[in-house]
Amino acid sequence: MTNELRFDGKIVVITGAGNGLGRTYALQIAERGGKVVVNDLGGAADGRGSDQAAAQKVVDEIRAAGGEAVPNFDTVASQEGGRAIVQTALDTYGRVDAVIANAGILRDRSFAKLSLDELDIILDVHLRGTIFTIQPAFNWMRENGGGNIVVTTSPSGLFGSFGQANYCAAKMGIVGLLRAVAIEGVKPGIRINAIAPTAATRLTATAGMPAAPTSDSDPATDPMSTGRVSPLVLALAHQSCPATGEIFNAGCGWISRTMIAVNEGTVLQDYTPDEVAARWTAIRDETNLRVPAMAGSIGTWSRRRSVRLPDEPR
Repeated sequence: MTNELRFDGKIVVITGAGNGLGRTYALQIAERGGKVVVNDLGGAADGRGSDQAAAQKVVDEIRAAGGEAVPNFDTVASQEGGRAIVQTALDTYGRVDAVIANAGILRDRSFAKLSLDELDIILDVHLRGTIFTIQPAFNWMRENGGGNIVVTTSPSGLFGSFGQANYCAAKMGIVGLLRAVAIEGVKPGIRINAIAPTAATRLTATAGMPAAPTSDSDPATDPMSTGRVSPLVLALAHQSCPATGEIFNAGCGWISRTMIAVNEGTVLQDYTPDEVAARWTAIRDETNLRVPAMAGSIGTWSRRRSVRLPDEPR
């Protein structure tokens, strides 16, 4: 490859960058010339506690390699914290070109036993935390020529996972957020996309999956290395990214797109539940899928389909 994606002069804010995926993103963006705000509260995998050492260590690594970075220790789980994270970039470097909302914790519990506290903390960190972080950046970008935002969903949120109802709900909420922000970001030139990563981190260890053998596992030999996810994230955070409002999966070097699509369906004539029951095959058919641009597209398609003649094949 001859055209290396560079971040020279670009300011990138990364939350949850003290460990795992976030750390890898920060090191690689700095290596490519970007100036990084390394945010991490420094809490445990379940969100308890705080420690400035994690973010500071990553900043020290970047500086030791000749890069530029500044730490931030605020929580993403409050509006004040989200503002402070972005303000660190503005106060230190005068701008923000990209945000990677990566911070996350786990409080797994079966749905039957899920407590309100276990629900709230996950919503606070994942869903509200994403909103609190990207909103101030979005507002700055809107007035200053646009930028790139990468938010983090999960295969669990997209497809479900036993014992993670709180986490799945938060991660799918981020997908709805993504779609709305993408629409509002078109005019000011803000691109936002979501990644559903699969890699070995301290969070996967708590969920019964293997943790990375080291923080710097070799992507050439470790299928679960964070280095097999980061190429996609860097490409999404780069100004050359052509996509917005899309969801991408990355893990073990495999990259794909997940789409929320609509099938051809059927048109009711009798408007009874009996007719619905008789048409389950057509209603659930997985062929001829289309991806709506926005919610209004569904209304348009519904009206167009409803004017078909009763004897039209369906």
